[in-house]
Amino acid sequence: MSKYATINPATGERVAEFPTLSDSDVEHVLTRSFARYTEWRDRPLSERAAVLHQVAKLHRERADELAALLTLEIGKPTAEAKGEVALVASIYDYYADNAERFLREEPLEIKGPGTAVVRTEAIGPLIGIMPWNFPYYQVARFAGPNIVLGNTIILKHSSNCPQSALAIEAIFRDAGLPADVYINAFATSGQISAMIADPRVQGVSLTGSEKAGSAVAEVAGRHLKKVVLELGGSDPFIVLPDADLDEAVAGAVSGRMYNGGQACTASKRFIIVGDIYDEFLRRYTEAMSRITPGDPLDPATSYGPLSSQAAADEIAEIVHDATSKGATAVTGGQGPEGPGAYYPATVLTGVTPQMRAYSEEIFGPAAVVYRVESIDAAVDLANDSPYGLSSSIFTTDIESAKLIAERLETGMVWVNSTSRSTADLPFGGVKRSGFGRELAHFGINEFANKKLIRIPAA
Repeated sequence: MSKYATINPATGERVAEFPTLSDSDVEHVLTRSFARYTEWRDRPLSERAAVLHQVAKLHRERADELAALLTLEIGKPTAEAKGEVALVASIYDYYADNAERFLREEPLEIKGPGTAVVRTEAIGPLIGIMPWNFPYYQVARFAGPNIVLGNTIILKHSSNCPQSALAIEAIFRDAGLPADVYINAFATSGQISAMIADPRVQGVSLTGSEKAGSAVAEVAGRHLKKVVLELGGSDPFIVLPDADLDEAVAGAVSGRMYNGGQACTASKRFIIVGDIYDEFLRRYTEAMSRITPGDPLDPATSYGPLSSQAAADEIAEIVHDATSKGATAVTGGQGPEGPGAYYPATVLTGVTPQMRAYSEEIFGPAAVVYRVESIDAAVDLANDSPYGLSSSIFTTDIESAKLIAERLETGMVWVNSTSRSTADLPFGGVKRSGFGRELAHFGINEFANKKLIRIPAA
């Protein structure tokens, strides 16, 4: 049975299977990617940018088809799936529009006669290892900047979204990208390790779990390869006593439930300061209890199945661990019987450090709500996590929010908003959430040679 397969999470039906590469295929992929690199990097930047514009155009033209694959393979409701496709198109357009500015020579102010400039240049074939939760978006923020820079891409996608992976490769081909600049590889973990070790490969980017990131970083480090890791998050959501509660509750619902809670930057730990705790919890529990999973093909559905039965089982285990040790599920907490990877929106209180829900990333629709008595306590609890990806602060006092933001150990802070991704904002974290940045101008500089050219005076 192939590792790469489409399994409809709404029904459990195994829809299609795809073979993995043979070891000889792996060598062929490496040879093709390396051979194409030297030609692609020398193409005029305007040509590389034009291809990205066409990639964006094809995403928009094929939005219905692409969205349907997301619904089929990972259970993403239709509206969210179309939203992902629109975001992806904007990312490709962004790098096409801004590549010339980002890659412009940078003159240096130096002592002594002559001139010095820094050029930003491609470095070679790269490997991307991408997850299933945002199949198109995760690829776009890695492939977009690197293709326009002049690198070539070998892309290993998640094993449960193979048809989405093939659709991406088809778009690049149909957009006029030369063969082998972007290669989809249905590879095994062992084959990916061998590719990373190969001297023709110059870097690797992984978005995924902490465990996968550690494994990839170990191989990359051993072979002195540049690596970017975008890993898990357990994002704090702090509500101060002066916050607009209607706004905070709405943000807490959308921040936890977008994509079924299956996002690294989803709000997961809700830290409520002072006497507003009871009212926040009451409103939040009521709102979460009204959310029921439905058929992802129904346009009215905002929350469908999780990506797989294994994902639903993992959430159930974390919630059971908490409730068996004294926590309370004030809503949800019990998965439905019957087919499909469904799990209810769940709110936990009374979570303590002895429970998995305290320190592990909950990658699904279960929220943990805490009460603290001061801003200092809120910051301490927010930072008491191995992760440091994103965070939110809800308050009407923006100056106070700025001071709190300085103290939070996260790569991103949002004030009166949950985390949102746009092409022009950098994405990344600290601690065990990984390192490196994607999107904005940062994303085009991670896998680049910053070449100094020094010319003395005549």
